[in-house]
Amino acid sequence: MPREVRTTCPYCGVGCGVIASRDAAGEVTIAGDPEHPSNFGRLCSKGSALGETLGEAGRLLKPVVNGRECDWDSALEQVADGLQRAIREHGPDSVAFYVSGQLLTEDYYVANKLMKGFIGSANIDTNSRLCMSSAVVAHKRAFGADAVPCGYEDLERAQLIVLAGSNAAWCHPVLYQRIMASKQQNPDLQIVTIDPRATPTAETSDLHLAIRPGSDALLFNGLLVYLDRQGERNELFVKQATRESETALAVAAVDAPDIERVASGCGLAAEAVERFYRLFARTERVVTVYSQGINQSSSGVDKINAIINCHLLTGRIGRPGMGPFSLTGQPNAMGGREVGGLANQLAAHMTLDSEADRERVKRFWEAPAMPRQEGLKAVDLFDAIEAGRIRVLWVMATNPAVSLPDSDRIRRALKQCELVIVSDCMAATDTMELAHIRLPATTWGERSGTVTSSERRISRQRAFLEVPGEARPDWWIISQVAHRLGHARQFPYQHPGEIFREHAALSGLENGGRRAFDISLYADLSDAAYEELTPRQWPLTAATPTGTPRLFGDGEFFTTDGRARFVPVSPAAPRHLPDRDYPLTLNSGRVRDHWHTMTRTGLSPRLASHTIEPYVELHPEDAARYAVTEGALVCIESPTGSATVRARVTPAQRPGSLFMPMHWNGQFAATGRVNALLPGVTDPLSGQPEFKQGRARVAERRFAWHGFLFSRRQLQPGGADYWARSRGAGFWRYEMAGDQIPEDWAGMARSYLCSEGREVGWMEYSDRAANRYRAARFVDHTLESCLFIGPDLQLPPRDWIEALFAKASLDAAERASLLSGRAPDKSADVGRIVCACHSIGEKRIQEGIRVQGLNSVEAIAEVLRAGSGCGSCVPEIRAMLAGG
Repeated sequence: MPREVRTTCPYCGVGCGVIASRDAAGEVTIAGDPEHPSNFGRLCSKGSALGETLGEAGRLLKPVVNGRECDWDSALEQVADGLQRAIREHGPDSVAFYVSGQLLTEDYYVANKLMKGFIGSANIDTNSRLCMSSAVVAHKRAFGADAVPCGYEDLERAQLIVLAGSNAAWCHPVLYQRIMASKQQNPDLQIVTIDPRATPTAETSDLHLAIRPGSDALLFNGLLVYLDRQGERNELFVKQATRESETALAVAAVDAPDIERVASGCGLAAEAVERFYRLFARTERVVTVYSQGINQSSSGVDKINAIINCHLLTGRIGRPGMGPFSLTGQPNAMGGREVGGLANQLAAHMTLDSEADRERVKRFWEAPAMPRQEGLKAVDLFDAIEAGRIRVLWVMATNPAVSLPDSDRIRRALKQCELVIVSDCMAATDTMELAHIRLPATTWGERSGTVTSSERRISRQRAFLEVPGEARPDWWIISQVAHRLGHARQFPYQHPGEIFREHAALSGLENGGRRAFDISLYADLSDAAYEELTPRQWPLTAATPTGTPRLFGDGEFFTTDGRARFVPVSPAAPRHLPDRDYPLTLNSGRVRDHWHTMTRTGLSPRLASHTIEPYVELHPEDAARYAVTEGALVCIESPTGSATVRARVTPAQRPGSLFMPMHWNGQFAATGRVNALLPGVTDPLSGQPEFKQGRARVAERRFAWHGFLFSRRQLQPGGADYWARSRGAGFWRYEMAGDQIPEDWAGMARSYLCSEGREVGWMEYSDRAANRYRAARFVDHTLESCLFIGPDLQLPPRDWIEALFAKASLDAAERASLLSGRAPDKSADVGRIVCACHSIGEKRIQEGIRVQGLNSVEAIAEVLRAGSGCGSCVPEIRAMLAGG
């Protein structure tokens, strides 16, 4: 393997370039690629910590069938036999694939080809359904194709950036850095954030509209009406390049006739709404960025079309620094859309409902079968599993037992499915535990292929690590199953470059500019040229060999007549509004340093240090109303489930609303899955779930004891009714609580901490009357584990204990500190980690502000380094400077 490789980050849809370097000992160093046009060398905390997530720990390294390891031939035969039996007995629609935006385009292409062309069903859907499918439908309605008009450089050329439902500071940090750098160079740049929560993004904006959850379409309908009445219509563009403007305006005016009506419906001050409208009207170069806060709604498609309508009316599309801009959540969500990985697509932006498209793809693939109607979208697909209509499910590179709504029901469906096949890199995920056949797949650093970012930029992921065990690329696994189903000739692939060339050739087949997606420039790419492929934006054709920075600059769209469509939007309320039994709105989303269900980021001590356990945010008014105290454990209940998490009381949360992160699962917490609380409500057009609008109630959860545990080994804390674990540097940390006080604390402690091996020392302190207990275990004079128990939340600080695990042995004072629960040296207690890039704690930053007189973000970055890395902690540092 080469010592230095240019590749692409496997996290969000920004698509940052990464340089991975290996030294002679095999140690990997990660750096941003200064030549990659997505990030120009910048990386966020997650990208910077990629080196900490590599290695064989926790990996699935051999195929497993019904709990027993076996060779690949046996496993592949079992997969093929299961598929053939279901097809023979119940038809092709009894089989389904559930795939992932974590797959490379080549993997995606082969999976879609096998399902739609050779199994003959469209029952292949992807977890991108959960994040970007509403954008797909809205783009097709407005533009005639799923085509994102903008590029990242438009964010730097804009005079106004509207961030709708996007906490970019945490979810797309590198783009946020680019926006902040642009604002520093151009102070006239205005940033408006539309979000019910006062997120770190909102806190650094010029205007924050803390909108009532679900009212976005009303806000943008009002903007459309305002723009028209203020004379901001681009008459020439509207007349020559669009249709249906008058209908859209008339429908918008029904619910949004004036600013006062909009403000009332959105829960905003009329002055704030007017300020936003005036900014939009008076600024030519406007980019409206929308992400999950808009998409994940039962009317997400309409919300996006309401945004697009405003850009069409003003002609602010197709030119530098302007346009509606969808930010994708996953590294290859767009690549999956390109190959037709959604159940309602075909391939290369062709459609299942077009006979000409079906015939074209069937002919190109030499396929024996081609479905004539769309397959089951994600939520409907799992409904069909529960109903027994799907007999075989193959899950690839995703964790639906955690990530889908109403996840307890998803688990029940998987448990009763006749055959569940899971291809993944990790041995233990919530979904993998329910699989009959487990197939070890390669992952980032080991695999080779392409991904497409939010700005239509195709980049290479390249291998720089040896493949561990018997792991194989997903495209290889799928192709080998195709061989056993009798289709070896049509799946001859030996190299991902062969698949990419076929994909490129199909994109240009009988296209002639009629389909947006066209990368026919690469149809004859050699393997050597594929290896050297540089990042470029599609369309990539003979006429556009260097790529296409933005679309629609010529006023031509991909509709039948070349004109964009205004879409009339009647705002719809969320499907599940609060009621007497469940009086609060439940919203979900990401935290700064974790990704999806934590199978990768959960391995990094740096990333785990910022948020160590699942939590819920609620406003102080709601905390007082429901008798919830800061830091307490609370039970969140909804009509579909319950979860016990830590309470964070903050004015950043809108009154009447709760926020819970999406990442925690059964591997990292006993009960912290937010998606168990959210119903399977979807947008009727896109099938995208409404993750931002559940209903819930909250109550403080009383426990008989609380505690925490540090151990160099991964444990299962039996007897704890609540537990959550997080990775530290050389240890695992557990927060715990229980309903029953053990008869024998020492016995319970030894059951947790002790294992076979040399035990040199054991220390403990017990106060039975006060219900306090502490213990520490030493092996060869090194601290191996420790446990602290108390009757309430008043437990010793944790952060200084981490430093003890870095020492080969502890002196008498340090040992005594463990039993006293006090740090031996105040400097050892750095507080909660704020800057994950440089591991700078909260107390160290506060000391710098208070003692050293560091009075700006720049000064703190220069002296302490905090905030000088990815920048996603800068809003938190600003809040500390302000005394927040």
